[in-house]
Amino acid sequence: MHHVHHDLKVYGGIKLFAGSGSPELAQKIADYLGQPLSGREVIEFPNENLFVKLSGSVRGQDVYVIQTTSSPVHRNLMELLIMVQTLRLDSAARITVVVPYLCYGRSDKKDQPRVPITARLVADMIEVAGADRYMTLDPHAGQIQGFFSVPGDVLTSSHLLIEHINTVIRPDLHDPVVVSADLGFAKKGRNYAADMDMPIAFIEKRRIGNEAKAEALTLIGDVKNRDVIIVDDEVDTGGSIAQAVEVVKKHGARNAYLAFVHAILSKNGAERLGSLDVKQIITTDTVPLTPEKMKHLEGKITVLSVASLLGEVIKRAHEGRSVGEMFNE
Repeated sequence: MHHVHHDLKVYGGIKLFAGSGSPELAQKIADYLGQPLSGREVIEFPNENLFVKLSGSVRGQDVYVIQTTSSPVHRNLMELLIMVQTLRLDSAARITVVVPYLCYGRSDKKDQPRVPITARLVADMIEVAGADRYMTLDPHAGQIQGFFSVPGDVLTSSHLLIEHINTVIRPDLHDPVVVSADLGFAKKGRNYAADMDMPIAFIEKRRIGNEAKAEALTLIGDVKNRDVIIVDDEVDTGGSIAQAVEVVKKHGARNAYLAFVHAILSKNGAERLGSLDVKQIITTDTVPLTPEKMKHLEGKITVLSVASLLGEVIKRAHEGRSVGEMFNE
């Protein structure tokens, strides 16, 4: 008796829906899976209220909603929630939100009196809207997983950055060292260093008040006459990264490279990054980079796509196979 179990799916087919936050990435994921993006209409009324209408039924289907929650944050987040509720009301069998970049990841704890834990609120909203599962990449803090009571796949795209550095950049590096842009990223920075077999140094920086800008102070470790790879999870205005570059150069570093996952680059972040004395910037497409931003970064930036990573995880989730196996875990 040869029963083949993996052909028996609990759910119907895969249905992919894209929000308007990351259309190019959604299309690449659809191409990877060989599935079309399902039709939907998103209308914004004159009063700024959003309205979603699906082009076809999703009853009994395994649905994936791809929507990043970068700028415009509140529009993208509401669109995600409304889309999930629309699918729930149309009797989708299972709804998974695929959020390459999850907003409010920094509001993950009460680190001063009278403040919210907004990351928890966002997780609650996604669940209340009707999501059964979630997928996200490199959240700012690991504990965000604990804010969801539905299962999820919290993935990292660090191996994409590491593989690129090892294969493309490594041959040109002189005595390289990984530098963690701040102590909060030290643990993850150490993983980068271990996977690339390089030593690590840390920048210690102290934030003053609630201003987004921080002051970088000291460097722990040795970068003199070495090429440095400064790693971080996300770059917002680019202030901390600019200071990191300044600090390593002041301590005698040769060439500097930047590697980070989420290119938020708000305000004049792209301009600031473009003007830095760095050889190469390596990031991913979890957040779309507008042509205006790319103009400042032309020739300096390499954008690696997370589409095949997310596509493969969607495929495995649909087929009920292990995701950990992808990473030899």
